[in-house]
Amino acid sequence: AALKDAREAIGAFTVRFESAYTEEMRRKLGLLQSRAGDLALAQDLLERMARNSADFTLTFRRLCDAAADPARGAPVRALFADPVAFDEWAVTWRQRLAEDGGLDRECSAAMRAANPLFIPRNHRVEQAISAAVNDNDFVPFEMLLTVLSSPYADQPGHEIYAEPPRPDEIVQQTFCGT
Repeated sequence: AALKDAREAIGAFTVRFESAYTEEMRRKLGLLQSRAGDLALAQDLLERMARNSADFTLTFRRLCDAAADPARGAPVRALFADPVAFDEWAVTWRQRLAEDGGLDRECSAAMRAANPLFIPRNHRVEQAISAAVNDNDFVPFEMLLTVLSSPYADQPGHEIYAEPPRPDEIVQQTFCGT
């Protein structure tokens, strides 16, 4: 009986996970109502991002501005190695937003609440750790902590913390707790 209960619980997890995942992707994309095809739209974007080395965090954050004004799509398309990949996807996304009455500031604001600008990027964490350990300098750590305390807020002057690493800043090895 316990094995049967365990199998049922595990089987229910997939359905619950997919439902929660789909809802979160809807929020990230600014989709206000549930419709068939929403998960496919999200998956299509994720696949295009992977093929084009588009930064996950910045892509979703810059979509917030593109939702408010389609003319502001240039910063998000610039993240794609082949910007046409974004352009093709964006046509379907904008149509889907229009079905919900999106493409406005309200939609953009809701997306900003689901898409952080600042995350603890490995290269910034490594810089803070290195400065603290090697130089007894805790300023980089304190700055990183300050920025990360409001990850969804625009923080003028702190844009560098949103940037992905340059090739020479890529952290090859991370450690538990970083």
